[in-house]
Amino acid sequence: MVRTILEDFWRREHLKRGYEIVQGPQLLRVETWQKSGHYDHYRENMYFTKIEEDTYGVKPMNCISHMLIYGNELHSYRDLPQRYFELGVVHRHEKSGVLHGLLRVRQFTQDDAHILCAPEQLEGEILEVIHLIRDLMNLFGFQYKVAVSTRPESSIGTDEAWELATNALTQAVEKAGLPYEINAGDGAFYGPKIDVRLLDCIGREWQCSTIQVDFTLPERFDLTYVGQDGERHRPVMVHRAIMGSLERFIGILVENFAGALPTWLAPEQARLLTVTEAGDEATLKMCDELKALGIRVTADTRNEKLGFKVREAQLAKVPYILVVGEKEVQAGGANVRLRNGDNLGLKSVAEIAALIRADAEEPFKQGGMRYSFA
Repeated sequence: MVRTILEDFWRREHLKRGYEIVQGPQLLRVETWQKSGHYDHYRENMYFTKIEEDTYGVKPMNCISHMLIYGNELHSYRDLPQRYFELGVVHRHEKSGVLHGLLRVRQFTQDDAHILCAPEQLEGEILEVIHLIRDLMNLFGFQYKVAVSTRPESSIGTDEAWELATNALTQAVEKAGLPYEINAGDGAFYGPKIDVRLLDCIGREWQCSTIQVDFTLPERFDLTYVGQDGERHRPVMVHRAIMGSLERFIGILVENFAGALPTWLAPEQARLLTVTEAGDEATLKMCDELKALGIRVTADTRNEKLGFKVREAQLAKVPYILVVGEKEVQAGGANVRLRNGDNLGLKSVAEIAALIRADAEEPFKQGGMRYSFA
């Protein structure tokens, strides 16, 4: 449920920011990976399979599919930038010794996007991605570090392209006012990148967001657009992920919040607790009414002592604990307790829904994001 909420929120956020949602295949012919350079420079991290004597690579990233989508039609300078977004499942061959819960896995989902733009649009697009990273980090209160990773020994592309790409990234970081360090030789094989490392609750650093500038793959796949002069020109591609791996991001979230996720993200926002069997019918009716109002709520009508049920709800980190006794049944509402122990007293169903909605929307009041129950 946490994953579904995050994905739905993130798709809406990208649509709002001018991205097209796309989806590429899991398998691409090995010739495609040879053309991109992945076969020569990234093969040890990939999985391959044979189908009817043809070899296919299981995608470790989504950029190839997005370039193929772009190349399906002729583009004008008026169409740029083209922004493709995919919650893409990828597979990478990690050694068993480095696997670590949700934080390091072989199959994961990237909130991957590729922006194809004219060279003069590049800095603006990088800055927009930096702003999106900032908005997300501020939403969750994460601390993070920034590095610009430069050309590795094993790479493709010209010295001129690498210099242009590296300068574009460093200038954008400086213009955004972010302190950064240089991570020499740790760029992708096709271009330099900005790496953003989250600091978790015990001070460990985890690679999440990345912004990569790539002049080389658009050349290899012969991507073009028609400029104002009527001639064909080569676009620049920005590879970017913000959460990075959704699995890793969720793992960090669960640890940082110690399970007490913010109300908008909590899989169970409220739990109704009956005091006696006499309140079962009214409680189940309230549960249905709250669900109809968009609240994620459950009802605990077990024949157990109230103190036991309250304790279980608190241990489950449910944000709102709603107690329904005889008085509450007569009033058509519930007594509202928060998971921190605060008691807000008797509230009607409409008041409870409004309270939860307001709490869910509170973290979004600052910055460029908005939460919706729709």
